[in-house]
Amino acid sequence: MLTKRIIPCLDIKDGKTVKGVNFVELRDAGDPVELAQLYAQQGADELVFLDITATVERRKTLVELVKRVASVLNIPFTVGGGISSIEDVSALLAAGADKISINSSAVKDPLLVDKLALEFGSQCVVVAIDTKNVNGVDIVHTHGGRTPTTLETIRWAKEIEERGAGEVLLTSMDHDGCKQGFAIDLTATISSHANIPVIASGGAGTMEHFADVFMWGKADAGLAASIFHFKEMEIPHLKKYLSQKGIDIRR
Repeated sequence: MLTKRIIPCLDIKDGKTVKGVNFVELRDAGDPVELAQLYAQQGADELVFLDITATVERRKTLVELVKRVASVLNIPFTVGGGISSIEDVSALLAAGADKISINSSAVKDPLLVDKLALEFGSQCVVVAIDTKNVNGVDIVHTHGGRTPTTLETIRWAKEIEERGAGEVLLTSMDHDGCKQGFAIDLTATISSHANIPVIASGGAGTMEHFADVFMWGKADAGLAASIFHFKEMEIPHLKKYLSQKGIDIRR
């Protein structure tokens, strides 16, 4: 059985780390390079960097900032935001990213998942799903959560796996920033039917929430932002707690 991973997330806007609630009301959360270095030192298993307005503002992810963050890391580093081509991925990998995350561009052109998996390997391709419950149905949203699609989340998760994605980054917009716990049922449904790792995101507020998403949500990794950025929880304490719960955590 694979060990569970703890992954801090840097949501980047205008070169700064930000965090909001339900994808809105963003506030400054600190310098991304300093935070990245801190999390690596604290024992984070990986780091995710998402340029959250790149698609909306029709620009590319901040390659220079990616280089600066990568220079202080010794853990796997995933970068997303505004990625829509093989050339974009090549530039980010050259800047120090280990994996890339796509969302809006995959929905717009599902064949992009196939192409990137073929060119760089599935282990490099993470497909992020921003999901919100609409009239009782979990629906995929794009453009930083601003645009609902007609795609059902569970069906889309299966399709991207079939197309060659190596991981799913599942973010519940309904739970994001609320600190009331992850979307356990949805995460469990997708995790139970997936043959690739599922990273749960959105809603972490306590150590118990991580235990729940690993035990009941069957997630392979738990991702969080504000609780780490604002020092409400430290990674070493979280890992110790999870280990005491009998959850196999990376050391």
